Amino acid sequence: MPTEIFSHIDMQNDQYENLVDNEADIELNKPSKSRFLFLLFFFGFFIFAWAGCYNLYQHHYEKNDKVTVPDNTLYDPKYK
Repeated sequence: MPTEIFSHIDMQNDQYENLVDNEADIELNKPSKSRFLFLLFFFGFFIFAWAGCYNLYQHHYEKNDKVTVPDNTLYDPKYK
């Protein structure tokens, strides 16, 4: 008889689990989730823009003074 009582109590305890909220879970805290998504977007956009600017700087146009221009295409053309 006592074993039946203990088994019945154990079955009742299994129905009610003690769950502890994880403070690191962003789904449980809406302001924390919103802040996380905003910072993720902001820094992602910032790094993407910075990388684009850096790439443009690395591949910028370099002046070449050795280009020969025909005399008839100058601002003041020289004709023969």
